[in-house]
Amino acid sequence: MSFTLLIHGGAGNITPAIMNAEQEKQYSKGLNEALDSGCDILSKGGASLDAVVAAIKTLENNPLFNAGRGAVFTKKGVNEMDASLMDGSNLAAGAIAGVRNIKNPIVLAREVMLHSGHVLLSGSGAGEFALNQGIEMAPDEYFFNKSRYDQWVEIRDTDFYQLDHKDDHLKGPLPKTDYKFGTVGAVACDVHGNLAAGTSTGGMTNKRFGRIGDSPIPGAGTYANNNTCAISCTGHGEHFIRAVVAHDVSCLMEYKGLSLQDACAVVIKDKLVKLGGEGGLIAVDAKGNYDFCLNSAGMYRGMRNSEGKELVAFYG
Repeated sequence: MSFTLLIHGGAGNITPAIMNAEQEKQYSKGLNEALDSGCDILSKGGASLDAVVAAIKTLENNPLFNAGRGAVFTKKGVNEMDASLMDGSNLAAGAIAGVRNIKNPIVLAREVMLHSGHVLLSGSGAGEFALNQGIEMAPDEYFFNKSRYDQWVEIRDTDFYQLDHKDDHLKGPLPKTDYKFGTVGAVACDVHGNLAAGTSTGGMTNKRFGRIGDSPIPGAGTYANNNTCAISCTGHGEHFIRAVVAHDVSCLMEYKGLSLQDACAVVIKDKLVKLGGEGGLIAVDAKGNYDFCLNSAGMYRGMRNSEGKELVAFYG
């Protein structure tokens, strides 16, 4: 049997105009390191779930990406993170929202899936569960990133939020067109034909009221079902929640018999656009077919499979 791994590091107005050669090199390195982590497991016959967690952990540890160590700052000047994980072999899911000081939120999401008896834990309760499970914590200083902090300082006294870091402009409730969605994710099909998907994010700069996007919501930002596909999304979370994007792709495959690529296109390039939503997703099915589908200018993304194919790309 073969294996396939896809990853993403966010979508949005990612164009050659906002990226220089050094930045391209850094993002390529970060994406390749995540592919290395996941494929090291898959190539040895390991489980798709473990590969997804390993790839996302690597992205969470890289301050380039808005997840884990690179998480942006909230209205209160702290880092609040969300993550979810789903196992396509049994539809098990685990997710956390609004957690602080968790070094790798995706690892906590797996603990929720396996050991909590629940699907989604949030805030201080999720933090308490993390302590009980011996999850690795990190101090506030670990998450401090000067460029992210400076970006937050510029808008902390306003009602604006920003959809990600660096080179963005101020956003109100209706986002403009020059932004990036800084979510990370991975989907995999292992040699046993089992699928898994995971997503992790630091959310929006200057977000208020404990805002939570689509990333920790199974069916919205993350979904995996061996009978159809594994999906991880990145985009303006409110739209992805309303469109139940990840599950909708699966439904089009299951109930209408669409191919993976056709189902992704219907949801991302038609349904989501009609709602005003922008972003993209990565997808794989149990036969190893895969797709990167986006309606934005670009998406940080990568793929490797057992046939020796590999890709790292940024622009649409």
